[in-house]
Amino acid sequence: MEITISRTKCFCGIFGITNHKNAAMMSYYGLHALQHRGQEASGMVTHDRENGKDVFRIIKGEGLVSEVFDDFDEWQPQLTGNAAIGHNRYSTTGSSNSRKNIQPFIVNYHSGNLAVAHNGNLTNDTKLRKWLESEGSIFQTTSDTEVILHLIAKSKKKSQIDQIVEALDFLEGAFSVVILTDNYLVAARDKLGFRPLCLGKLGDSYVVASETCAFDIISAEYIRDIEPGEVVVIPLIDGDSELESRALEGKNGERKQCIFEYIYFSRPDSMIFGHYVDKIRRRLGKILARKYPVLPVKPDEKVIVMSVPDSSNTAALGYARELEKMGVDARFEIGLLRSHYIGRTFIEPGQENREMRVKIKFNPVKGVLKDKIVVVVDDSIVRGTTSKQLINLIREAGPKEIHFRISSPPIMHSCYYGMDFPSKEELIAFKMDGNVDAIKDYIGVDSLSYLTIADLQEAVKEDNPDDYCTACFSGEYPTRVDFNFTKEHYEV
Repeated sequence: MEITISRTKCFCGIFGITNHKNAAMMSYYGLHALQHRGQEASGMVTHDRENGKDVFRIIKGEGLVSEVFDDFDEWQPQLTGNAAIGHNRYSTTGSSNSRKNIQPFIVNYHSGNLAVAHNGNLTNDTKLRKWLESEGSIFQTTSDTEVILHLIAKSKKKSQIDQIVEALDFLEGAFSVVILTDNYLVAARDKLGFRPLCLGKLGDSYVVASETCAFDIISAEYIRDIEPGEVVVIPLIDGDSELESRALEGKNGERKQCIFEYIYFSRPDSMIFGHYVDKIRRRLGKILARKYPVLPVKPDEKVIVMSVPDSSNTAALGYARELEKMGVDARFEIGLLRSHYIGRTFIEPGQENREMRVKIKFNPVKGVLKDKIVVVVDDSIVRGTTSKQLINLIREAGPKEIHFRISSPPIMHSCYYGMDFPSKEELIAFKMDGNVDAIKDYIGVDSLSYLTIADLQEAVKEDNPDDYCTACFSGEYPTRVDFNFTKEHYEV
């Protein structure tokens, strides 16, 4: 998959709620909590009934949640109704520059209104799109999510829920979806459960979201994860209605949950796949310290452990704590300050801007780092360019040594399930043929160590190791993928 993005980026966050008088406001807060999963665009659809008719209303646009929904007095009266779904977008398949690709998507067809929001990436999108076009379907976007709408509309099933389930049975790859109809909120995960999706409750309202942090902000109670291959149907009626659970065809209990959700994507205060993210990240840091400690030569020397904010903060804490247990005089310090006020459109592409981009985002704390043995903990290295510039920046603070510790294995392969990695030819680990010493010399550190796949599996020791997808590290893809697919095929 040829994707030309300079760094790993979050994909999408989805949210849905039923039977709540302030459904739009609850969705706004939920999307705000899921902002880390996508910063390109945001959208929301609400369901209302007026004069006996079902009405769907939608607002979506480019930018952060706070930018798209910046004027409460303007959008709140428009998004009426007691059910809603929302989406934060980072593009994987489809042009990131097309407003048409902003979700949720909404249609009116022979069975009523329908809106869908999708997190993930369909690996058989090309095949399905060509088949649907040969059958007369006309696509309005370049997003793989639109395929879902066309499959539902083409179904011959009488029940709308049966139409949705049949459409989802056609899909391969990764998808967690929320679908809003005139009568139901439907939430589903693909048969292998690549992407997280959880179910909660707020009074008599049911809530679904990519991560539990979206429940926390609205004080909803987490009930359980939606299972891989499960379709949960929630009626849009007042009161404590019963849920219906359906199973996708071929569901067999196998799981291939994305382990990168723990490493980088999900918020540390969320619970996904049955574990708190913070707990797993601390374990990763502890394993990293046990396997690859940095030990001072002189007994009176301290080791300063620092993170690359914010995704590696927890792993760095785990690393420092484990070194202390080993008798090392180690201390976690804030060695980098991160600016949270960078305009999204300021950063421009091009080699000449990369150093300035790092300096705008980070600034080293010289009083902490000068003349110290420094361990920098980060979650991953993708192209290597940003890491190289970051180390150069830290070097300017005058540390005695810089050691780099990565809480994931080398990324050697492209992802076809929703992570927007570059093509493998652009990955530093692939270009260096997995040679860690060569990567170390390129980045310019005194030592470099990665976790192994076995180390990752140790961090989720309560689970079956085979329950997790590690394809970006191992190249072992759990589903069929179209290796000839390129993102540019669908750019508009």
